[in-house]
Amino acid sequence: MTAPPSAPRILFIDSNVYFSKRLGDALKQLGFDIVPATQAAYALTMLEWNTPMAILCAMNLREMGALEMAPILRADPKTANIPLIAIGSGGDQALLEAYRAGCDDLVDRRRPPAETAEHIRNFLLSRQDGFQPTQMLASSDTALTGNLSHLDLPGVIQMLGQSRQTGALHINASDTDGIIFFEAGEIFHAECGTLFGDEAVTQIVRNCHAAGKGVYKFVYGATAAQRTVLRSATDLLLDAMREFDESERDRLEESQPEAPQAEEPQIENAEVEKAHLEKEYP
Repeated sequence: MTAPPSAPRILFIDSNVYFSKRLGDALKQLGFDIVPATQAAYALTMLEWNTPMAILCAMNLREMGALEMAPILRADPKTANIPLIAIGSGGDQALLEAYRAGCDDLVDRRRPPAETAEHIRNFLLSRQDGFQPTQMLASSDTALTGNLSHLDLPGVIQMLGQSRQTGALHINASDTDGIIFFEAGEIFHAECGTLFGDEAVTQIVRNCHAAGKGVYKFVYGATAAQRTVLRSATDLLLDAMREFDESERDRLEESQPEAPQAEEPQIENAEVEKAHLEKEYP
């Protein structure tokens, strides 16, 4: 299938020709124009005269992969805003590594090409325009899931903010069951029990940090009807961690036994006290 001339262009960098062909064909089926390349260094020279809407790049290239390309793109104002999607082996740690390097997302090369192509399309729609209900796929196809024992909740929130995601983050840890909505990377609305807004965000982060384990699921494109969170994610995370530290300090102080107070010596009888006074004051 040949993409129309006006199709959004993706620069696809991967040395695995078979993988590139399968995923490239799946992306073309969704209306993208694919520009293949096997070397990242050469692909960078194409950006000035053939700027793509996004770059899809493998992490395991011999000379330069997605992790090495990210800081180069971000340092140039002309390319700083081009979405860079890394291709790796998947997993929370690989995702965190990609975000720290400056990538906007990570796709798992082990997933079927059709699912990966749909994920890429949904990610780009979410980043650019936000989803409309008619653009939504089943949650199993569009959700990012993970374990909080591998990647802490503040890290997940920061990643979604840096990649300017739109969607709903569902969190379950111990007795905490909450949801945080994002609009273009900003926290828009949150609910946790009877709390909502800023208080709900701090409650979720504080409780999940204390639990030490739990799960999260981010559904791309889900939106909230009303904005209730007015403060920045950084301020809310700092408040949550401050409250957690204070509660831990109070808990430790309460658990420590109080030092016994020295009892005043008791005078056995009046005769002993009288003899003592006579000796001191003859």
